[in-house]
Amino acid sequence: MTVVMGRGECGSHVTLIFTVNDDDDEIINQGSLGVGFCLEKGVETIARGIEGKFKIDIKFIQGIGKNNLYIRTLEILSEELEEIKEYSWDLAVKLKLPLSQGFGMSASGSISAAMAFQRALGKPHEESLRRAFSIAHRVERELSTGLGDVTALAAGGVERRTSPGAPFSGKLLIRGPGKSEGWTGEIEVILAWKEDFGKHTSSYIDDKEWKDSISSAGMKQMNSLVSGIWNEERWEELLEKSEIFVEESGLLKDSLRSELLNDVQEIINQSKSNFKPLLCLLGKSIVIVPKDIKNKNSDLDSFAELLEKAGFNAIRTKVGELF
Repeated sequence: MTVVMGRGECGSHVTLIFTVNDDDDEIINQGSLGVGFCLEKGVETIARGIEGKFKIDIKFIQGIGKNNLYIRTLEILSEELEEIKEYSWDLAVKLKLPLSQGFGMSASGSISAAMAFQRALGKPHEESLRRAFSIAHRVERELSTGLGDVTALAAGGVERRTSPGAPFSGKLLIRGPGKSEGWTGEIEVILAWKEDFGKHTSSYIDDKEWKDSISSAGMKQMNSLVSGIWNEERWEELLEKSEIFVEESGLLKDSLRSELLNDVQEIINQSKSNFKPLLCLLGKSIVIVPKDIKNKNSDLDSFAELLEKAGFNAIRTKVGELF
């Protein structure tokens, strides 16, 4: 009896500015313009296939997840790779960050799982990676769990999305129609949140009033962010535009986000730290970043302790590598 195994891993993503572009009938053309950070921590999966009846058993070995995301990922993958149906699959999932807090964990989980299944079958790396992004984008749109996280993760680093849609598409897995680019460096950040979950992403992106207010505010900021060279010289501009976006979109005042932001800002002021708190969209969470990325911060651990004393959960991570 044949037994195969494969491992997949994908970082998370924090959206800072975005638009909602979901009017096209074709899922590959749906998505968003925007900017954000791709981070190292995300989802790790291990797939084990035993030759036999096609099915899947999912076990979360860290964190609390949702089976439907992984079931749908395998279903779509089996439509493209018939040999997957020759196995009974066990999938172990490790969630390194919580769900529904604006960390792009649905995209991360789907990409990670699609990679694990394909590696178990011995598929080439580049082909597997592109197919994983393509499938994850479709899963995200079908389940309404995200818009541009997959395209963002396909760039890596500090990313901007300049065209909505899937990052790879078609039988040949060519690039686009979604376009993104990123830059990266030694940028350490802290993710902070409280236990109560935020709203599900669909409650915003499937609501017409929210879609209109978000897209209007997002386009206003992206008009300048989509032009010019995208590199570390745009850091201060990115921070400034992100603050304007959450204010003008109405997201700052929804779901007690302003209170969370004020609480973190107060800790920053008291500790005299050189940090900037930004909202992670669409969660009820904060990403704390350095104001000046050229000067490394040595007090991240002590600042995380201050957050925890104030009732926050806090995790230290880094901006991820480029795809």
